[in-house]
Amino acid sequence: MPVPAAAAGLARRAWRSLPVGARRALAYRRAFGAFPRRSDPRTFNEKLDRRLLADRRPRLVTACDKLAAKDAAAAAGVPVARTLWVGSDVRELADVDLGAHWVLKPNHRSGGLVHLGHGAPDRDALEALARTTHGWLDPGTDEQRMGEWAYSGARRVLLVEERLGDPGADLADWKVHVIGGEPVLVQVHTGRFGDHRVRWYRPDWTPTDVTVAATRSADLVPPPAALPALLATARRLAAGWDYVRVDLYLVPDGTGPDRVVFGELTVYPGSGLTDFREHPELDRELGDRWVLPPDVAPRPARRGRRSTPVRGRG
Repeated sequence: MPVPAAAAGLARRAWRSLPVGARRALAYRRAFGAFPRRSDPRTFNEKLDRRLLADRRPRLVTACDKLAAKDAAAAAGVPVARTLWVGSDVRELADVDLGAHWVLKPNHRSGGLVHLGHGAPDRDALEALARTTHGWLDPGTDEQRMGEWAYSGARRVLLVEERLGDPGADLADWKVHVIGGEPVLVQVHTGRFGDHRVRWYRPDWTPTDVTVAATRSADLVPPPAALPALLATARRLAAGWDYVRVDLYLVPDGTGPDRVVFGELTVYPGSGLTDFREHPELDRELGDRWVLPPDVAPRPARRGRRSTPVRGRG
């Protein structure tokens, strides 16, 4: 039977009043059926939970600040989409040469806040855009509630960049999961703004059966001709990381192989609650490969003291 509105509101307030660690533990149990083993994280998502709660390295902030991540990629020699404008009032776009197609998004948040623009907006279009983006400059409350600390250090501005590829065609997202400097999975997204489909592959292009929130595609995507360059770029941008997801695009240029263009770096995929939910064997495999930095990994309990581990999978 439906939950009364008053009870639902009370439950939401109670949830928000919990410490981040407790909220994450409950959300993790709801997603995976067990609490995370915080004293001895083993799976990929348990280690991601540990990163969320304990990892405060400045490089995480750089990754979550879209402009800073683009600067880092460009410094590494990787092409990036041209930034056309940075600011807080979209009405300023009246004086900006935006070209035929462009993308507007907040610099400091995750969660798919994106507006696809076309041409020079008139006054009415800018007023509508101001209404659409109302609240985009607010702190990312969803990120804060789930412990995604690094977003709080990113600059709270809006940015407009060129839209890559042919706007009339589907430009796929190629998300490369890199552990210890080596790609381990490639996540391919097609139809991002329409019929969203996802398929996961090993670096040798063996398909997996991984399912996520978006619909898993029944159709296999052939390995791109630029796959070696894609993987090499992911390795370059992931240098020095214990784990990071490198999000890239393959952009046709009409004269040769597709260009590999930087998208963003992702350090909290799915907030540690979605990937490999239905595939515990892969969750464990990737967790075995991921070595947490010494200052992030849990410290062994002191001899002579009893520790009470968080109940989880054995």
